[in-house]
Amino acid sequence: MPFPDELGQVVVVEYRPEWPTEFEQLAGRLRQSLAGLAVAVDHVGSTSVPGLPAKDCVDVQVRMDSIDEVRDIPLLAAIGFRCRPEPWNRMEVSAGHHCRKLVFAPPIGARRCNVHLRESTGPNARFALLFRDYLRADETARRSWGAFKQRLALSVPDLSDYGQIKAPATEVLMEGAERWAAATGWQPRDV
Repeated sequence: MPFPDELGQVVVVEYRPEWPTEFEQLAGRLRQSLAGLAVAVDHVGSTSVPGLPAKDCVDVQVRMDSIDEVRDIPLLAAIGFRCRPEPWNRMEVSAGHHCRKLVFAPPIGARRCNVHLRESTGPNARFALLFRDYLRADETARRSWGAFKQRLALSVPDLSDYGQIKAPATEVLMEGAERWAAATGWQPRDV
């Protein structure tokens, strides 16, 4: 759920070429704050896919060897990031496995983003990378997914409702992504 200073309505905009640069700025701050604890810092989510309409909120995945709330929350809080308290921002199911994670909101007044800390070998980290790489590679899937999100945001602008409707559609999208991964021999990379 958004913090009070964050917008609650979903607006999907056309792809913006500045998103990769904004990710790099965020990634640099996170690498510095996590002082070598991050295995990799990835630009994930829709803003990481050139040509894909998205909410203007950069998603960052920080892959860690392990997640330690006692260590990780204060490290990011020291630079203003706020740990999202909801249970779904601490655990997610991916490939049938319960996976630990932590999700952080940006400092108040900073560029909108979500920072996802995930264990580097977890299926949820793989999921985020596969989502990105599949949509980068498959133009038809990218166009269809973008059009779906635009229509959904127009008819269901409430963030919670939008997310509940998008979740099962994402599972359908990812079935295609898994077929693509098997056909191409895709493996996650540190990019």
